[in-house]
Amino acid sequence: MPDLNYHHLRYFRAVAHDGNLTRTAERLNLSQSALSIQIKRLEERLGHPLFERRGRQLVLTEAGRIALDHADTIFSAGEELIETLKETGRTRRAIRIGALATLSRNFQMEFLRPILGRSDVDMILRSGSTSELLGALEALNLDIVLLNQPPMADSITPFIAQHVYQQRVSLVGKPSYGRPGASLADLLAEHPVVLPTLESAVRSQFDALVARLAITPQIAAEVDDMAMMRLLAREGAGLAVLPPIVVKGELETGSLMEFDALPGMVESFFAVTVKRRFPNPLIQPLLEATEHGPFKIA
Repeated sequence: MPDLNYHHLRYFRAVAHDGNLTRTAERLNLSQSALSIQIKRLEERLGHPLFERRGRQLVLTEAGRIALDHADTIFSAGEELIETLKETGRTRRAIRIGALATLSRNFQMEFLRPILGRSDVDMILRSGSTSELLGALEALNLDIVLLNQPPMADSITPFIAQHVYQQRVSLVGKPSYGRPGASLADLLAEHPVVLPTLESAVRSQFDALVARLAITPQIAAEVDDMAMMRLLAREGAGLAVLPPIVVKGELETGSLMEFDALPGMVESFFAVTVKRRFPNPLIQPLLEATEHGPFKIA
């Protein structure tokens, strides 16, 4: 059986990303017929059609999507190999970090602190959804991803999730909301709350807590973005249920106040990587800082 021709695979990948044979042929300085022949030979080798035509657009078949996933991984790994093995003698090194779009910016800054300001480091920061970030990590387009829940892993996608930070979750709001001696039950009964959405692990913990206390709180807002929760708390929309690190600056200036830690409730943060033969060496100081530094709160 003949080996896979990677020239065919490279041409297929280019067309798949462009979605247009004519545009790809012009970009690669090839004739359309020559490019079509390369794609046809790959389809013959794989035994499946990779595209179907819809009007003027080429759309990937199911086999085409699988082939593109593998092609992206193969060529990304090749690019990483070249970059990694050329690092000897370089004065600067890049690290590509992805973070959940809704994750606390204060947490991200604390996590990155060990490499902030280093003249030998180029940081590339990206945000997105969990699926987008894990896909980029798996394709070797990111070195490490920051999430607030560990991803599911199996033998096909062996993500390595390290628990790097954990903080209590509290009721946080404007100082005018407080009164001396107010209990947790009083606070929840008297003031509206700003909550994470139902998909959040913190929300599940909060719902279990108020059920135990037999309280039905008034919900001012349900938000999937910690930055927005912070703004709503600052505007006095209600008592926000979040980790104090999210509003670290406001707590220090006194514009917001931590009223009560919610018993048994914590927010966890995870650094996710994938096993590599040549891991980015900048990952290690980041993880070591969370293990030994004051940032780690059990």
